[in-house]
Amino acid sequence: MNDKVLQWLLEEEDPSVRYATLTTLLDKHADDCAVQSARKAIMERGTVRQLLDLQKPGGWWSTDPNAFYTDKYRGTVWNLIILAELGADASDEKVRSSCEFIISHSMERSSGGFSTAESRKTKQGLRNLVIPCLTGNMVFSLVKLGYGQDERVQKAIDWICTYQRIDDGDAKRPCGDMYDRYPYCWGAHSCHMGVAKALKGLAAIPSHARTVRINSKLDELVEYFLKHRIYKKSHDLSKVSKSGWLKFGFPLMYQSDVLELMDIMASLHVHSEALEEALDLIESKQETDGTWKMQNSYNDRFLVPIETLSKPSKWITLRALRVLKEYRKTSM
Repeated sequence: MNDKVLQWLLEEEDPSVRYATLTTLLDKHADDCAVQSARKAIMERGTVRQLLDLQKPGGWWSTDPNAFYTDKYRGTVWNLIILAELGADASDEKVRSSCEFIISHSMERSSGGFSTAESRKTKQGLRNLVIPCLTGNMVFSLVKLGYGQDERVQKAIDWICTYQRIDDGDAKRPCGDMYDRYPYCWGAHSCHMGVAKALKGLAAIPSHARTVRINSKLDELVEYFLKHRIYKKSHDLSKVSKSGWLKFGFPLMYQSDVLELMDIMASLHVHSEALEEALDLIESKQETDGTWKMQNSYNDRFLVPIETLSKPSKWITLRALRVLKEYRKTSM
């Protein structure tokens, strides 16, 4: 990494990137003056501030509060993910309001999973619409936004540990009401997106707060992607499993890509020869000026655009540099 790229990431015009660069790339402590200033600025200007200004009373977004999932990518679910990704302040009243809204309307209380729709009768998430990628995304978001120790989120974490499949098409398909629907979620092979977002959710839990059960599930989720070399077909490693994962984007909503998964692996300090092809791919996409471009974007569907497709991306560059810092021992 060159100094010019670092100074670009530290520009004050994007406080979320600046804060993440200071804390996750340069390892600055929370008490550092620059870190505190950047964290304060996140809530004062930029994407987080714009999203919170668009929030409806009651903590939701979209034209219909019940479209929290189905209004892609303007509903409450998607904006909660963005707030978490961009480092919104967990103590902010509007942030907490959106967290409470999604727990109240999307969580299916008996299992702890998150549903794509609310039951008109019970006024909570519908059990038959609970899906794994949404549950993983909401665990990630709520943990990042200060709800990790909330007993309701603890139940969602337990849902992942209990129900998230990690088989590779070589095990008997599980039975039961949680599995007997949505073949694209619970078919013959575990859904890659479901596994990816489950991994993302559990990896967001601070290491000191992970139980033996959580760590065991994390190990299984990691092993699943090691078996796939992150993006290959496990039964034929000469073939790419998810071609879309080769194009790096941010934020990725229910999708994933090689860079997001490798960023998670780096955060968990996972080291394996099985990661080498993914590392080579990341390095191959670096531009001559030291940056990485945005190759996948949902900007035309977001309430507030985030960076520009086909242009150098601070978020993609930051993620790539974090990965190379862990695996190539890149000097900061």
